[in-house]
Amino acid sequence: MNSSIIRKILGYVLVLEGLLLLLPCMVGLIYSENEYKVYLIWSVITLLIGAVMVARKNTNNVFYLKEGCIATALSWIFLSVFGAVPFYLTGEIPRFTDALFETVSGFTTTGASILNDVEALSHASLFWRSFTHWIGGMGVLVFILTVVKISGGSNVNLLKAESPGPSVGKLVPKMRYTARMLYLLYFGLTVLEILFLVAGKMPIFDAVTAALGTAGTGGFGIKGDSMASYSTYIQWVITVFMVLFGVNFNFYYFVLFKHFGKAVKMEEVRVYLLVIVSAITVISLNTYHMYNSVSDTLTHSAFQVASIITTTGYTTVDFDLWPSLSKTILVLLMFIGACAGSTGGGIKVSRIVLLLKTIKKEVQSYIHPKTVKKVRLDGKPVEHEVIRSTNVFFMTFSLIFITSLLIISAENYDLATNFSAVAATMNNIGPGLSLVGPSRNFSHFSDLSKYVFIFDMLAGRLEIFPILLLFSPNLWIDVMKKKSHKKILKG
Repeated sequence: MNSSIIRKILGYVLVLEGLLLLLPCMVGLIYSENEYKVYLIWSVITLLIGAVMVARKNTNNVFYLKEGCIATALSWIFLSVFGAVPFYLTGEIPRFTDALFETVSGFTTTGASILNDVEALSHASLFWRSFTHWIGGMGVLVFILTVVKISGGSNVNLLKAESPGPSVGKLVPKMRYTARMLYLLYFGLTVLEILFLVAGKMPIFDAVTAALGTAGTGGFGIKGDSMASYSTYIQWVITVFMVLFGVNFNFYYFVLFKHFGKAVKMEEVRVYLLVIVSAITVISLNTYHMYNSVSDTLTHSAFQVASIITTTGYTTVDFDLWPSLSKTILVLLMFIGACAGSTGGGIKVSRIVLLLKTIKKEVQSYIHPKTVKKVRLDGKPVEHEVIRSTNVFFMTFSLIFITSLLIISAENYDLATNFSAVAATMNNIGPGLSLVGPSRNFSHFSDLSKYVFIFDMLAGRLEIFPILLLFSPNLWIDVMKKKSHKKILKG
């Protein structure tokens, strides 16, 4: 394993995080808050540590998928640990475990919180908390690929390890330009949402933090009631943009460069929109008696459906009070998630489509054993390797889900709480049901359960395997062997 290139990538991550920590520092200065000093000092420390790691000379510039996965997993752990320190040092989150939980929840765009009074936080910390969503939404390594030239290997291995979905391809011939294109689209949509929110008379600070959370499909609000106190116009703007950020970004690239034929053929996007419309319709009919207004019913139903399927986690009502049918639909949407190649979490619509088509193919093979049929997506045959990896993902996801559920069940909370807590963290959603519903949080869980949730959030955001690779004994045996070999050569 090429540890030198991994160290260098981790260094770039810390340098980037150090620079980004200057933004909440500036916010603190604008609002005359003393917390800016903590962010400034920690920014300098993070920059120095990162610079030292980058400055060390590489022995080998080549990296492949294994290095890409390890670099990605360690990058997100480093990012979260260093990002949690300001919350802890300011005293706004006095326990480091809680600060780490909040930060991991931010970077993984989960939105699950341990804060009982979010409005007590300084503007600097509120901004950093929301900004972690925006950083994590598209991915820190994707950003690094746009500004840093890493040679000697295939940069697509970093993108594959960090980007959500069953497959990652290039939009343009060079991977670096693909990363830039993704971030330009991401930045453009974020700015557009801020303009729409400000046009609805939303305060600028509120508009920026809301847009950062929407873009990253994260869901950290700066008010105790999330989005409930804002106007219907603002709620609809956020609803529309949550749906937009849940779309595969390849779709926007095709539309932008007038490849309309390819855009129309994207089956995943069509299914994604169909599921949203169907869920809104059923939930609206099921909850109409609670609001007795078509406008209010449709607003709340559309908002919650968009929030849950895109795994954003913003709320306008306590959906834990909705009828069982509506809550069941929301739980199913938690698992379906958004499109591959979007900022959303969950299993992903493309995987669900592939699974259903594979089941259909297997059923047909029993009826016509000699018929050879290929699973197709967007009119193209899907390679067996993609089908295999999708099936393995489902099995691994289920095993981690069951194991997490068993561990946290030792705390003796009710099944709805435990099940939805694991579903909400592993699918990067935020709120669940019962004791982790929209009006509650995760503060009552023990430290052990919180670390289980931290693992689940990271595993869910990184598509499981990069984070699992760190627990492979063979990996560390390989590392130790190479270190021993280097010592022998030096001796």
